[in-house]
Amino acid sequence: MITNCVIYGPVPSWRLGRSLGIDLISTIGKTCSFDCIYCQLGRTLNPLTERKQFVNIANLAKDLKKLKDLRADYVTFSGVGEPTLASNLGEAIELTRSIVRLPVAILTNSSLMPRKEVRQELSRADLVVAKLDAPSDELYKTINQPIVEYSLTEILQGIKNFRSQYKGKLALQMMFLEANKDYAREMARLAKQISPDQVQINTPLRPCIVKPLIPDTICSIKGEFSDLNNVITVYEAPRFEAVPLNKEETWRRRPEI
Repeated sequence: MITNCVIYGPVPSWRLGRSLGIDLISTIGKTCSFDCIYCQLGRTLNPLTERKQFVNIANLAKDLKKLKDLRADYVTFSGVGEPTLASNLGEAIELTRSIVRLPVAILTNSSLMPRKEVRQELSRADLVVAKLDAPSDELYKTINQPIVEYSLTEILQGIKNFRSQYKGKLALQMMFLEANKDYAREMARLAKQISPDQVQINTPLRPCIVKPLIPDTICSIKGEFSDLNNVITVYEAPRFEAVPLNKEETWRRRPEI
């Protein structure tokens, strides 16, 4: 059994299949550059906008070597906060790929994508899932409650810049809830400008203070994305099974439904 506080899972993911998680933040309480109203981890207890090192790379290497033969679909950088806040993210990606030899994914809230060094480090991953929840600054501030000073326009430009140079797969995750459900057409227009490899339409099904939209509403929202290829929704995606190596550490990052 793995008992460290860095590696968790594998967890079943509607987007990634069986995903082994790496938490490069691994703090007590959420450390993030956003304070999204729908977050399954609750409020951001440790607001942060400047990158720093949380996890020692040598320790990560030791733990990964114990799992080099583990079967999974992806190794995914996520956890209790925004993974791009870890200043050693790029090094950790290369290390992970060399040991476990699985494709590497990163779930990011996109908040630091205006920074060139962040885009460069993200580009080392095989798959980047970037968040975009709003078509306007007003909704962006309402839904994501940003701690970073970047405007939505700056973040959008950061995603576009990343897309123009990235050789891997870019997925755009859009979380729909009551606050933005009537802006699907505007969101689809932004997605078309970015031209991701995949659009992931989500709604908060995990425990949080925001109620999810019903399947019929999500289906109607998907209809606005008809001009884009490879659009999936959380209600349509297949369900996988996975047995975590450590339930306590896994549930700390992935509360049960």
